[in-house]
Amino acid sequence: MSAVENVREILKATLQIGERADALTPDTPLLGNIPELDSMAVAMLVTSLEEHFDIFIEDDEISAETFETFGALCDFVEEKTAA
Repeated sequence: MSAVENVREILKATLQIGERADALTPDTPLLGNIPELDSMAVAMLVTSLEEHFDIFIEDDEISAETFETFGALCDFVEEKTAA
């Protein structure tokens, strides 16, 4: 499974958005577009990403741009896993 599909599955499970996750494209906005993605959900999502990809995400690495679109989040994860 690719990183993109893993991120999609983590979003689906963490936010409990079901089949809506299947419609996410790289340009799909996340913040402001998915009501379930509030500050608490962002924290849970970061934890899920860290556990799944065995990465550590510093607080200062997280910004609104990281969660701006599905593609931006996938790019962030791919950069972290490549480091």
